[in-house]
Amino acid sequence: MNTFKWSSSRVLLVGFCGLVGVLLMGPTLIVVPLSFTSEKSFRFPPEGWSTQWYENFFTDPNWYESALLSVRVGLAVAVLATVLGTAAAVALSTGRGAWRGPANGFMLAPMIVPGVITAVGIYYVFLNFGLTQGFWGFVLAHTVLALPFVVVAVSASLNGLDKALVTAAWSLGANRWAAFRQITLPLIAPGILTGALFAFLTSFDEAIVSLFLSGPFARTLPIQIFQSVTADIDPTIAAASTMLLATTGFFMVVLGVITVSRNRR
Repeated sequence: MNTFKWSSSRVLLVGFCGLVGVLLMGPTLIVVPLSFTSEKSFRFPPEGWSTQWYENFFTDPNWYESALLSVRVGLAVAVLATVLGTAAAVALSTGRGAWRGPANGFMLAPMIVPGVITAVGIYYVFLNFGLTQGFWGFVLAHTVLALPFVVVAVSASLNGLDKALVTAAWSLGANRWAAFRQITLPLIAPGILTGALFAFLTSFDEAIVSLFLSGPFARTLPIQIFQSVTADIDPTIAAASTMLLATTGFFMVVLGVITVSRNRR
């Protein structure tokens, strides 16, 4: 009887989770067929099929230049946030003293503070230094937002690290840098890669802060989508959204593979 009740509750739980997933993903997945419509307006289901909106995406400078800017900024943020976040995670893991708690809270603050407040603060600071409407302004702002994800991912790997291996390396004559490079770094590499992927996705999908920093000649892909919705609605928006969704989905699959392989190890 207990097994039957447990099985029934599990079926209900799985069904409820599936329903929630459909409600959350359904409106997003509708964008995919809309991007292949042959009409010049949104209608679901499409009456005809065409790839003209993808061709428009790759031939219209407003679209493909914004996509290239998002990729360039995302890659730069992934590198910068990974280096800084890994260093911060190592310092928090190996440090001693009461400063660790406030420092950890400060590092995780961008995940907690509302995005609009962060965007306003970044905008007024960057405005004084001439960093708005430029590549490095996007990079620095997105790095601030991506750092917490790197710190969390790398800290999780460091918490599972056997400290005896590092101690053994020290006892054999290795200095701190050699022990980190040869022992710690290879063991926490999956966490570092996970943090880098999260940093790229955070930058690639960021819209609120980017909206404050963007200008007529510097627009990331999410901002181009937003401004196209408010100015001129055509299915190119659906094509761009589908590519944004596909990119995010690809990296989420990669993250899943990394997580599974790490758990098996």
